[in-house]
Amino acid sequence: MKLYSINAGLFKLDGGAMFGVVPKSIWNKLNPADENNMCTWALRCLLIDTGQRRILVDTGMGDKQDPRFFSHYYLHGDDTLDGSLKKHGFTKDDITDVFHTHLHFDHCGGTIVREGEKLVPAFKNANLWSNENHWNWAIEPNDREKASFLKENLLPIKDSGKLQFAEVDEGNFLFDENITLKFAYGHTQAMMLPVIKYKGRTVVYMADLLPSAAHLPLPYVMGYDMFPLKTLHEKKAFLQEALEKDYVLFFEHDAKTECCTVQMTDKGIRVKETFTLEDL
Repeated sequence: MKLYSINAGLFKLDGGAMFGVVPKSIWNKLNPADENNMCTWALRCLLIDTGQRRILVDTGMGDKQDPRFFSHYYLHGDDTLDGSLKKHGFTKDDITDVFHTHLHFDHCGGTIVREGEKLVPAFKNANLWSNENHWNWAIEPNDREKASFLKENLLPIKDSGKLQFAEVDEGNFLFDENITLKFAYGHTQAMMLPVIKYKGRTVVYMADLLPSAAHLPLPYVMGYDMFPLKTLHEKKAFLQEALEKDYVLFFEHDAKTECCTVQMTDKGIRVKETFTLEDL
């Protein structure tokens, strides 16, 4: 098995929304905002090459939206999904499976592309994974979250005939002997977190449970989370598990830190070491 970090660009989100109740005087030191209070975040996907399958975890926000949409999110940087795959010797046609941690636009937008007037899957040979609990939540969204669930992302996935559902079994889904999906419910309903056995370590793709290393302190919960107290409890339990089992945390949205381990400090569980996948 080989893991590859796949960078799909950078974007911006409001710093206050990303750090919730934490005051700007604190979070601005962790991820400095621009004059519009916007902070830079990564769109970092993960490619898992098992030898038999090539599994892409999340796909960034894509580029099919109109200029007005991108004026809110400032997609920028030199990295693209295609360019990052090519860097490692792959194309979209090599992907056999796409795991969507959840279906917010910045996690699944790159799954669907425009071909003329049609919206079609970018990964023509891939099964597109979600779970029934989250899928139903996404296609009939609540008023607070519906701006993140875009019909132009979801309906073509359904129409493709490639949609597959991971089944929840005691809180997990065993994809193969080295890949398990954990489920979290605070950010959105039934978000999936891949847990991968790799080179004698356990790598966890954090998605939006821990969008960055700066979010390790328990109260640092995003304003975007549907159930923030649930997130807090999930973070607490996960970080204790990560500490005890020496997990490698792989961050989707941290523009500076790709991976870290954790340690106990007098302030609680915090970053121990930072590194990249290539360092493993």
